[in-house]
This record gives sequence, structure tokens and C-alpha cells, in this order.
Amino acid sequence: MPKVTMPQLGETVAEGTVTKWFKAVGETVDKGEALFEVSTDKVDTEIPSPAGGTLTAILVPAGQTVDVGTTLGLIDEEPEAVTVREQPGARNDAEARAGDPPLPDSTRGRGDGTTAERLSPVVRRLLAEHHLEPSDVVGTGPAGRITREDVLAHVAAPLASTPATGEDAAVSPVVRRLLREHGLSVGDVVGTGPGGRVQRRDVESALTRSSGSDEVVPFSTIRRLTAEHMVRSKATSAHTLMVREIDYENVERVRRRHGASFKEREGYSLTYLPFNAVAAVQALGEFPHLNASVGDDALIVHGSVNLGVAVDLDGQGLVVPVVRDAAALSLGEMAARVRALATGARSKRLTVDDMSHGTFTITNPGPYGTLMTGAIINQPQVAILATDGVSRRPVVVTGADGEEMIAIHSIGLVALTFDHRVIDGAYAARFLARLADILETRDWAREL
Repeated sequence: MPKVTMPQLGETVAEGTVTKWFKAVGETVDKGEALFEVSTDKVDTEIPSPAGGTLTAILVPAGQTVDVGTTLGLIDEEPEAVTVREQPGARNDAEARAGDPPLPDSTRGRGDGTTAERLSPVVRRLLAEHHLEPSDVVGTGPAGRITREDVLAHVAAPLASTPATGEDAAVSPVVRRLLREHGLSVGDVVGTGPGGRVQRRDVESALTRSSGSDEVVPFSTIRRLTAEHMVRSKATSAHTLMVREIDYENVERVRRRHGASFKEREGYSLTYLPFNAVAAVQALGEFPHLNASVGDDALIVHGSVNLGVAVDLDGQGLVVPVVRDAAALSLGEMAARVRALATGARSKRLTVDDMSHGTFTITNPGPYGTLMTGAIINQPQVAILATDGVSRRPVVVTGADGEEMIAIHSIGLVALTFDHRVIDGAYAARFLARLADILETRDWAREL
């Protein structure tokens, strides 16, 4: 029987935290299909199933941290021979997806056929998926045992006392009951389920906020690790911020002229980020002490530029996938590589290797209209560049005849946070001046 084990996610990674199971005990899984999610101190990633068959045991529940190589579950490749079992306290897939707790202990030990241990895996999964407890469903099987048909019939039938109409029809009976008991409608609650569907946890959260009580939101693994990394960075480096105004009109003309055809060809928009990335990489070639790390009483200047690009995980945290050998990429290649890494990060498809060996980092809050960002250095690097919002503004420019005039250009700020232990202000200022010159004068159109 194939074992599901904690994988080795990088040479220096010794343990991992199981954050989610995508399959419930008793469900079938195909080889290579995402089976569970692991969080380490470097990356969150989905792990594919090592074999096809039926998941017969979850030995390590979500939220538990174990060493690499630990057996997490078992898969039976012969479904007809399955004997389903689950480690006490382990949450199954449907419960993890719904965000609701396991079936309560109050349902155990009943003699009317609703004892949780007597329910089949399929029934347990259906109950969890529809936010139901065994006591919500009338069993028609032997000794009142709940069958699959009983659960489906209960879900399909409207509540006798309050027929489900309009928005209410899209929520489970348990959610409708909670809404009715507390005088709420579906429109009063922000849904976090698939497609914005209102779940039980959403109603309970809304009730907590309505009561004026404080809500305790535990740090996720990625939030906790980010906090530790940021505090350690501030305690390590002598952070210094330097800001430069950039005239992006040269870039904006190219975006206006080629943006539509680029999107039609590539399937995504041509943003400012790849321009900033290519320009930064070129400038780093001339100012290599910013493409460096701090070693043991020494500055380690890296021979190639591995550009880290900070990616926001929909407010859940930040990760920094790395564009390897970035100096070899054209504008179009940089845009494609950055997009692929960002998409992979948000879908948790990246490996530890995708997140390692960065030598310089860019963070890009500009799409949200920020003015100036003082980012924290990604250790052990010595600098990080923040690219902020670009807006149309009146500026003084010099005409072909040498006369000054007022024109409307696209203007934005870039902010370099550097480690003053190893970089002086003049060196950082010259780097920013060269970055501005590249953005303002490079023939970007030739690269598209």
C-alpha cells in the first residue's frame, strides 16, 4: 500500500506543516493530482499524489508540523479492498475546504443510526460539504442509519418552515437556519466560499462583529514566517531609504502603441513592472555592489542577477519567486517570466528552487496607486527596490529648440531601501540616476 510522506522541499528544509488535505478519507485520487498542501519556512506548495487509488488513512491532520519523510497517509490502489480509517483529530478534505470544524463529539454514541463512527465515508463527506450534522438528517437505512440518499434528499428539499428563495437558495440548510435564528439575510453576510457563497463560518464571523466583540485571527504559517523574517531583517541591516522621480513618458508611449497587440498576442497586459525589472537588472550590471549579499564580515558580490519579485497572495502574505539569470531576458521574456512566477505563486505551484538564490528584489505596489514605499530588505540581500504608482502630471520639458515648456507626462517614484553597512548614499544615488536614464531613454519598442 503506497505511503504518502512529507517530501524534501529543498536541501536545508528539515520539516513541513500540513496546511490542507484536498481529499477526504475514502475518496479516490489520481496519480499526480494535488493531494495535500505543505508550508515550510521557504514556500507553500501543493503536493501531488504519489499513486492513484483510494485515500484510506490520514495520519497527520492539517496544522501539524512533522519531519521530512514522515508518513502522512496511506493510499490503497485496490478500491474494493479498502478499509477506511482516519487518525483521531484529523480533518478530512471537505471539512478543510469548507473551513468548518469536524463533526462534533455530541453526535457520537447515539443509538439512532447517526453515530459518527457508523456513517460511511461518503455520508460523512456529504454532511461536511453541505455543513450538516448527522442530527439534521432523518436516516431511512437499517436502524435509522443515514444513507447517501438521505443526505441528498435533505439538501434538495426546501425547509418546510422557511422555503429557500432567491439568494437563500444558494446556501446550505444549516446556514439558512443560522441566518433565520439571528434575523439576518444572505445579503448581510460577506461570503468566503466558492463563488462568494456564504458559509457557516461567515455567518458566525458576522455575528461576532455585530456583537462588538473582538475577533482573534491566528497568524497563518506564512504570516508568522513573514513577521519573523521582517523583524530579523530590521534588526540586522542599517535600513536607509532613497527615492527618485522617474519620467515614464518614454515607457508610456510604447505601452500605448503596442499594448493592445501585446495583450492580444500574449493574453495579458503590458504593465510597468517588466520595464522596471529590465531597467533595474541593466543598472545592477553597472552597480554590482547592490547585487550582493552580506557574508561573514564581507560583501559577496554575485556574478549573475537573480531577480526576486514580491508577490501578494491576495492579502494572505508575500512570497518572493526568483527570475534566474535575469540579465539575459528581453522585455517580452521578462514580462512572461514574471507573470508565470506570480501565477505559480498564487496557485501554490512553485517549488523551493523557484523561491531561492535571489540576489536583488523588486516589490511593486504601484498598481494600487501608492506614492512612496519604504520596503524591508529581503535578507541576506543588501537592497530592495519599490516601484510605486504612475500618474499623469504637468512637467517642465525642453523642446527641440531648447526652450522650456509645460507638458503632460506619466510620472512615478521608485524607492530604494539599502543596507548602509555596505552601501553609501552616493553609490545608491548613482544607481537610481542610471535606472531613471534607462527607463527614460532606452528604445523599448525594439524589444516588442
